[in-house]
Amino acid sequence: MSDPTLTVEAHIPDALQAAVADKLTRVKDEDVTGRIGREDATLWGPSGTPEIANRLGWLTIAERMLGELGALELFAAEAHDDELEDIVLLGMGGSSLAPEVLRRSFGPGGPDPARPARARLHVLDSTDAARIRAIESAVDLQRTLFIVSSKSGGTIEPLSLFAHFFSLVEEGNRFVAITDPGSGLEALAAKHAFLRTFAGDPDIGGRYSALSAFGIVPAALMGIGVLSLLEGAPSAWETGLEQETGSGSGGSGGDSGSNGLPAAVWLGATLSGLAQAGRDKLTFVISETLPGLGLWLEQLVAESTGKHGTGILPVADEPLGDPAVYGDDRVFAYLPDVHTPDPELDRKVRALSDAGHPVFTIPTAGPADLGRVFLLAELAVAVVGWGLEINPFDQPNVQQAKDATNRVLSGYEAEHELPEIADADDAALRALLRDAAPPSYVAIMGYLQPSPEFDAAAAELRETLRAATRATTTFGYGPRFLHSTGQFHKGGPKTGRFLQLIHDGPEDVEIPGKSFTFTTLKNAQAIGDLETLRSLDLPAERVRLQGENPADALRALTAKIKEML
Repeated sequence: MSDPTLTVEAHIPDALQAAVADKLTRVKDEDVTGRIGREDATLWGPSGTPEIANRLGWLTIAERMLGELGALELFAAEAHDDELEDIVLLGMGGSSLAPEVLRRSFGPGGPDPARPARARLHVLDSTDAARIRAIESAVDLQRTLFIVSSKSGGTIEPLSLFAHFFSLVEEGNRFVAITDPGSGLEALAAKHAFLRTFAGDPDIGGRYSALSAFGIVPAALMGIGVLSLLEGAPSAWETGLEQETGSGSGGSGGDSGSNGLPAAVWLGATLSGLAQAGRDKLTFVISETLPGLGLWLEQLVAESTGKHGTGILPVADEPLGDPAVYGDDRVFAYLPDVHTPDPELDRKVRALSDAGHPVFTIPTAGPADLGRVFLLAELAVAVVGWGLEINPFDQPNVQQAKDATNRVLSGYEAEHELPEIADADDAALRALLRDAAPPSYVAIMGYLQPSPEFDAAAAELRETLRAATRATTTFGYGPRFLHSTGQFHKGGPKTGRFLQLIHDGPEDVEIPGKSFTFTTLKNAQAIGDLETLRSLDLPAERVRLQGENPADALRALTAKIKEML
């Protein structure tokens, strides 16, 4: 039986009801719920379509991981017998974002002090030299376990990071691998006598792997309640729904229910209908007790739906504004924590629905409920793929960025220098941003050291752009976002405008065995990304932030942009 306190509430204004009615009829007529339960791959494409039938393992992974939990917890206990203090996860995208959510939600200083972590987890998903040095100085290398996490086993970022840290530690038993069977990383782990190699499920794509070894192994090593995460996941199917329709600009209507559909299936069908009606900017408003969840949702939605000129743009960590600052391309997903009420946030979200925006309230029970939340979101996004008639399990444009990086690095190895990219002048910035009104969006892409200070400065720029244009904005650190929203940027609707920010610190870090450094790698990734966007006829400009503090430089840029807009 579903928990009534976790019932999803949906407010869809009358003017948008017709946009979803056909989807909800079709979702029942085509038995979408039953076919997902039977793992019927033909729901998303003809029989034999690549990356569908062999990408449905996420549906049952929580139950299967329960069978491995005893051995995993024994390994975690033995690892801590060695006075383990820190864990550093070297990963990217689907291999790093679920652990990042768990780190922020359960780790020291997180919102659950009653359950302190067994060891501190650090997630390193950056090629910025200053970020690498910061992690290096934050841990005692001899009391640190390194997790090299990559499904394919060939991703350049975690392999480069491994090469760096192995050169410092030189002990294979300080490393653990998580990778799919038969990968290059599995061979690397055997060569260097890693402490352990955990096998991923090859029938699960990276962004659907939160409840597989890629999320659960780091969680167990942290010492958080893995059992409750796994046992809670199947209840995603039982989550209830109450729909409230709007009258006029958004008054209350009657309860039309979910027509017998699981909330996740209803959500996916409804979101696809709204997207096709122009409401394709899914804006997340998330309780402070679930920090980082927006980043995980961002990858799941963007990489699953942003392809073949369609998709839903996920919007994470955008400062919440008054209803008037939003265009008519928005839909809001509010994830409150029922155990930590926030009346002021409730009020602001209610104002959005009263103003005629579609709003979905998806209650959570805090960090311990993440297993259910992960599966609920995965189910909904898989159904969005059905509704948009795309494959939600492939990522056809992600390889473009990887190929572009390799092309730039090959040129560097031949010429010993990177291509010159001119900074945008005031005229170029004005042309890029002045007319960025809905349905356009502005993607701010930062190739620099992540920090809370820079996050705050980026939020100020986002508010400035929204106030001037009502445009949706996103922000991501490179190269992380290349494995996330990068797919949507290149494969989704051609409504994006792209502002690349880059900053290099004074120190660099060598990559053992390579002719280039981490700073060179980061700059090559930035150049390759910019060139790819421009080759697709997408407006994209770069600004290199000057000075020691990139946050200060960004605030100065924001002031200039505010003046010109």
